[in-house]
Amino acid sequence: MISYQQTKDLSASAKITFLNMRSYYEQYSVEWDCVKIEEQIRDLTNFDILLNGEIVGALAFAECERLAVELGVNRLKLRVFKISPAFRLYERVGFVVDSSDDRFYNMSKKFF
Repeated sequence: MISYQQTKDLSASAKITFLNMRSYYEQYSVEWDCVKIEEQIRDLTNFDILLNGEIVGALAFAECERLAVELGVNRLKLRVFKISPAFRLYERVGFVVDSSDDRFYNMSKKFF
């Protein structure tokens, strides 16, 4: 059974994120490590993904859409690896590709 819990150990969350994303980093020669990941997620709302009580993944988000609307922001931007299955998820929720390079899609979603 899959469940979620608020992250208690940010270093462990950064490590699991690094391990889960390692193939992307290696394929595209991205210079990321656990310390850099932890710095990037420190100010986000972070959750552990559990499978039968064991931590298997991490979610990091900052309620982007709600905050954008609340603050009157009319567009969100993100960057995703071209080989990531998350790309299709972002498309399904309304993000479109604005530009790309050899490694990433730069995407955005307009609200108004």
